[in-house]
Amino acid sequence: MNWDSFLAYPLEDLPFVALVLIISFTVHEFAHAYSAYKFGDNTPKDMGRVTLNPRVHIDILGAILILIAGFGWAKPVLVNSSRFKNPRLMGIIVSAVGPLSNLLLGVLGILILLTLDSTGAMYAGSNGVNLAIERFLSYFIYLNFLLFIFNLIPLPPLDGYRIIQDLLPLEARVKMDQNVQWGVYIFLLLVFIPPLRRVTLDPILGWWVPLSHFFANLFQPLF
Repeated sequence: MNWDSFLAYPLEDLPFVALVLIISFTVHEFAHAYSAYKFGDNTPKDMGRVTLNPRVHIDILGAILILIAGFGWAKPVLVNSSRFKNPRLMGIIVSAVGPLSNLLLGVLGILILLTLDSTGAMYAGSNGVNLAIERFLSYFIYLNFLLFIFNLIPLPPLDGYRIIQDLLPLEARVKMDQNVQWGVYIFLLLVFIPPLRRVTLDPILGWWVPLSHFFANLFQPLF
C-alpha cells in the first residue's frame, strides 16, 4: 500500500513532523495558558495547562489530522477573560501570543540553521545525522510559520477569530458568540472539501509555501 497517497507528508518524514508538532503545539498552548494566568485568570492553572508537558496540550485527533490533511489542532486553553483587568485588550494579547510563539519558533529555527551552517556544525556528523538535522529544521521552520498564519485566519476555533471578536463592539461580539457553532462547521467544510479549500484556505496559506521552502533549504547540506 502506498501510504504517501493518504498522508500530507512523506511516510519517512513523519517522525520529524510529529516531533515538530509536539514542540510547536505545546509552546503555542502554553503561551495562551501562561499569559492568561499572568493576567489574572486562574482557569488555565487550575486545569493544569500552565506547563510545557506535551501530554496536557496534544489532541490526538488533531495531531492525526494534521498528518493526514495538513491541518490540525491542539487542545484549546479555556480562558475566562472577565477576570482580566482589561478584558478586551488582554483577551487580544492572550489570543495573539499563541500564533506569535510559532512565529518566534520559526525565526529561532532559521537562526539555528544559520548558526550551524556558519560554524560548520551542520556538516560535522555523518551524512545520516546531518540529513536528520536538516530535515528536522526544515519542518521546524516550515510548520511553525504555517501554524502562525493558519491560526490567524478569522474562523472559529482559530485564534484569529477571537482577536477579531475582541476588536469589535459588544453587540457584534454577542452575535458572533451566537453563531460560533456554525463557524466551526464552515471551517471544517473549508478544510476537508478540496474545491472549497482551493479557493479559500489554500490561497491564504499558499503564498508562504515557496518562501518557507526557500528558508528551509537555503543552507541544505550537499551530500
